[in-house]
Amino acid sequence: MASPPDTSKTIKLERYNSYIRKVNSTKLLNASSKLLFRATLLIALVVVFFFTFNYPPLSDTTNHHFHTHSHFLTSAFGGGGAWERQIRHSATPRRPNGFTVLVTGAAGFVGSHCSLALKKRGDGVLGLDNFNNYYDPSLKRARQDLLSQHQIFIVEGDLNDGPLLSKLFDVVPITHILHLAAQAGVRYAMQNPQSYIKSNIAGFVNLLEVSKAANPQPSIVWASSSSVYGLNTENPFSELHRTDQPASLYAATKKAGEEIAHTYNHIYGLSLTGLRFFTVYGPWGRPDMAYFFFTKDILHGKTIDVYQTQDGKEVARDFTYIDDIVKGCIGALDTAEKSTGSGGKKKGPAQLRIYNLGNTSPVPVGKLVSILENLLTTKAKKHVIKMPRNGDVPYTHANVTLANRDFGYKPVTDLSTGLRKFVKWYVRYYGIQPRLKKENRIDNEQPDDSA
Repeated sequence: MASPPDTSKTIKLERYNSYIRKVNSTKLLNASSKLLFRATLLIALVVVFFFTFNYPPLSDTTNHHFHTHSHFLTSAFGGGGAWERQIRHSATPRRPNGFTVLVTGAAGFVGSHCSLALKKRGDGVLGLDNFNNYYDPSLKRARQDLLSQHQIFIVEGDLNDGPLLSKLFDVVPITHILHLAAQAGVRYAMQNPQSYIKSNIAGFVNLLEVSKAANPQPSIVWASSSSVYGLNTENPFSELHRTDQPASLYAATKKAGEEIAHTYNHIYGLSLTGLRFFTVYGPWGRPDMAYFFFTKDILHGKTIDVYQTQDGKEVARDFTYIDDIVKGCIGALDTAEKSTGSGGKKKGPAQLRIYNLGNTSPVPVGKLVSILENLLTTKAKKHVIKMPRNGDVPYTHANVTLANRDFGYKPVTDLSTGLRKFVKWYVRYYGIQPRLKKENRIDNEQPDDSA
């Protein structure tokens, strides 16, 4: 019988070859892994370098913001110091039962006048303003200097800075807010619409958010606008007339403010009074207003555009002198009831009001120009054109019956008298020596009957 074949050598050879294959596979896998790792590392480095050179480093931005904010908190808020002493000194009332009023937009036209009037009667006044460059900031700084001479301190900050607003409430017990800060102007909304949303809506909401959480909550009087009447054709404009047809974004943001005020009054018990101003003018006014730049252009011999309606009628405005507006603002403050909420919760019904503040006597723009010509003894170069579709309305006329009934508002300054006071301030402030007739000297405070 034949012996079985010897397969041991064959088995050993196969085992050896299998081992060699595994070793080679392991080496290949290791090599592949190293290659993949190096390729991944290279790609990662390329991505890092790409973002480094093409985008600002996020960590640097965050650190810079944190450093800036921390520095601000340390220098402005930290531990009392000169900043808080200035605030307390400015905001402390000097009369029995006096108010402590936060005036937003205190370096503005209406804000500066109201601040001075409140301080003069013994109320504590604290200003807030961001000194933006919508018009010449040097005029705002000049108003700030004027207020400083009367011991009124203006905090330089923005309505949208919640921590800053909260800090002001922590430093002093604010009893009232006169909210006048806003992005003004009808035509500018076509150039920079976002500025109106940021200031007139977001800024207002931020102020209301901080106010609702205060304990006690302040009473708030704020500036709406006659622009909310928009395309309304009923005259004179009454608070009962419709205001759902705004003709400009500015008007729409002010109308939105009125609806927002209703919401915060209803939910949180904030006492809110809105004031619809009608074309305010006077000394320390705004350079973007017609009476102001008309004066400038007439003195410099430049042509002025005088608008007519599309059907050839004169455009007219209910020009209201600043002193009358100030009396209306203070009347609204004096009759504002206390808010009823506490810590963001409503405890009972709260006051909600809206008023027109105007002069009740519309004047054609052509008449305004004639008065300025007489006061400046200079003939204007007029370019009469159709009113463009830029958000302006052809006519405004205030019915002030409600304001008269509730806090005795009664305008007393006619346009000739008010413009005389404005021109007197204008030539003094800008150092201009206009040609004056003896019978029509600007220094004469009596009304000009010939105008």
